[in-house]
Amino acid sequence: MMEDKPLPGRGHSNSPGSGMSGYDRPIIEPCQEAIATLYSFLDGELTADRRLQIRHHLDECAPCFDAFDFEAELKALVARKCRDVVPEALRRRVAEALRAEDVWS
Repeated sequence: MMEDKPLPGRGHSNSPGSGMSGYDRPIIEPCQEAIATLYSFLDGELTADRRLQIRHHLDECAPCFDAFDFEAELKALVARKCRDVVPEALRRRVAEALRAEDVWS
């Protein structure tokens, strides 16, 4: 599970060598890496060191942060709205069928 909270108050670097100067530059390697690991980041599947690297990039790169922010909100919305409730009768039938097959022994 993801331990970090979304990145409030992120900065945006326009300094030389920062890699990005806004939305007018093409996606570069650090951006491609950040976007490629976005879901692993959101799911808490990265090492602490890798999470820190990605968080630093997101703090400095507005386009990548916007992508992160959108995906984080979408993931949270899906988690809230897409929950199927399994009827208790079905749960009992499945548990009984598993016991009958001796799956839990």
